[in-house]
Amino acid sequence: MSVPAVSDVIYLDHAATTPLDPDVLRVMVPYLSADFGNPSSVYGLGQASHAALDSARATIAQVLNASPAELVFLGGATESANLALSGVAWAARRRDPAGPWPHIVTTAIEHSAVLETARWLEEIGFGLTVVPCDAEGAVAPGVVAAAIRDETCLVSVMLANNEVGTIQDIPAIAMICAERGVPLHCDATQAGGSLPLDVEELGVDLLTLSAHKFYGPKGVGLLYVRNGTDIAWQQRGGGQESGRRGGTENVAGIVGMAVALDRAERFRPAYATHCATLRDRLYDGLRERLPEIALNGPPPGPLRLPNNLNVVLPGIQGETVLLALDMEGVAASAGSACTVGRNEPSHVLEAMGLSDAATRTSIRLTVGRSNTADQIDDAVDTIVGVVERTRTLAGVH
Repeated sequence: MSVPAVSDVIYLDHAATTPLDPDVLRVMVPYLSADFGNPSSVYGLGQASHAALDSARATIAQVLNASPAELVFLGGATESANLALSGVAWAARRRDPAGPWPHIVTTAIEHSAVLETARWLEEIGFGLTVVPCDAEGAVAPGVVAAAIRDETCLVSVMLANNEVGTIQDIPAIAMICAERGVPLHCDATQAGGSLPLDVEELGVDLLTLSAHKFYGPKGVGLLYVRNGTDIAWQQRGGGQESGRRGGTENVAGIVGMAVALDRAERFRPAYATHCATLRDRLYDGLRERLPEIALNGPPPGPLRLPNNLNVVLPGIQGETVLLALDMEGVAASAGSACTVGRNEPSHVLEAMGLSDAATRTSIRLTVGRSNTADQIDDAVDTIVGVVERTRTLAGVH
């Protein structure tokens, strides 16, 4: 397993993005230079790019245990989630335009790409139920079952949460959806390289992935759509992706995603062990020196992503700590990178029942391939020092 280079920064924000794997970059370079052909062109240069797309699609399909024809290449997880929700919702409306508006079920801890799309659909007439989670961020399958109605056209539940790392019981939810004849969309963006992505084992009908979360390039993702799932395709144009998503394909990005996902799957057990070991070292080090911290989400173990740690640092603003850590060479976050700048408390932590004060004093630390035990020890020293100095300056003891 090659380790991407990450300057001198102790990078603890792998949930936001991961560094590009050098081996992935190497396979991308030809399609950014000599092999630049448009895959829709009929001459040799274009057909070479088309063949590269076919090969990438086959590689990814093998990892997902899907058919290559069930994969649609897109610009990332946000586009994928938007397409899944809007496409299935509008297809259901199209089937029965005179009947009741179709209804969607999702959860309070989904990424904003899902929640904001669902709320927009609600604004224009679709039904929406947002089910709660428990104090550890887990969504009970029975709660999902109770929310399904006769007019429910889609259930959308993420596989693993991007902020607190909670892993949902997707197979159980999928069984409920199958019994009720409702398709299930699963945002698996955070799961690549950490959890199995076999769509048959998961039982999902639609699945979202983004390459930059598993050491691939930014700006490329996919939506798996099970054969037979009714979906209204949203982006029209030149008929690419078999007419499902117009626009010239990002050949280099798609090739890179395929190699990155294949490598992530092959190294998944070693990666999960590496991350869990470092995450636990980080948590233990912080607890020993800052015993007042509180863990957000489930305890380290089978119900939590192996690289995720999210903690409350009582008495100090999380954003203040993050800025100070950045000056000390440690990169971390307060939650989803997609919501930075909104100055709003985490909707995930709020859904878990945390107070406004606790949500604003929480930070997320996510480890990855490039991290070492020495880095983790240095990070503990730096975090503790920043917390103590910040509390002293604020008069908090």
